[in-house]
Amino acid sequence: MYKAGVDIGSVMAKAVIMHGDNLLAYYTKPVGGNFYKAAHDTLDGALAKANLHYDSLGIIGTTGLGASFLTYPNLYNTEVACQARGMKYLFPSARIVIEVGDQSTRVIKLTEHGKIADCVINDRCAAGSGRTLLIIAKVLRLSIDQMGDYSIMSTNPVRFGTSCSVFTETEAISRIAEGIKKEDIIAGLHHSMAIKIYSMVQKVKLEENCAMTGGGAKDKGLVAMLEKALGKRLLVHREPFISGAIGAAIMASVKT
Repeated sequence: MYKAGVDIGSVMAKAVIMHGDNLLAYYTKPVGGNFYKAAHDTLDGALAKANLHYDSLGIIGTTGLGASFLTYPNLYNTEVACQARGMKYLFPSARIVIEVGDQSTRVIKLTEHGKIADCVINDRCAAGSGRTLLIIAKVLRLSIDQMGDYSIMSTNPVRFGTSCSVFTETEAISRIAEGIKKEDIIAGLHHSMAIKIYSMVQKVKLEENCAMTGGGAKDKGLVAMLEKALGKRLLVHREPFISGAIGAAIMASVKT
């Protein structure tokens, strides 16, 4: 049976097509403020890459902020549950999942069977989330893809004195005015974020195998800084955006 998983976040839409336990295709695109179009375009894109049509699907699982905009019949599951299941599929040995999304960061602790043992979510402030990366990238007139390369070049990371994303932006602007190098500002931001995430991991207790997902996992500078803080190598999939969609597809098929 062919199945689809669709994860519509605040910034990115993702869809996967699976056949049994095999991942056949995936497709991602920016939401662009239109959840309805993003949901349907993303599913259509994944189907096209798998050379399938909608009628081939036995079931569609959904998750994410904009999941309700998909008009096809579907089964919804929470983002935390889908991330846990999707990361168990990608990395069976993972016991800690760190998801750095646009609006929040989640740390999920898994049992050896992939069940959720604990979860800590930082959603009261954008600090420590991907939104902060986007804000600082805009201030520095860089694309988000360039952030990691700059960070790794740093020899003297700036220390940020605030935990608020709004004040972090102000502080970054001040550092630019002082003539501080871009790479040192970005590395300082990554360090600040890594320390916040590390404190979240400590709340659920650090395990041997840790994986990272979400948009933040595409920033190699942040990944490197977090690995240094944790003292562990992080498991990162080549396309970190799709774990939630994979989980949505798997959980939907389990429900039927």
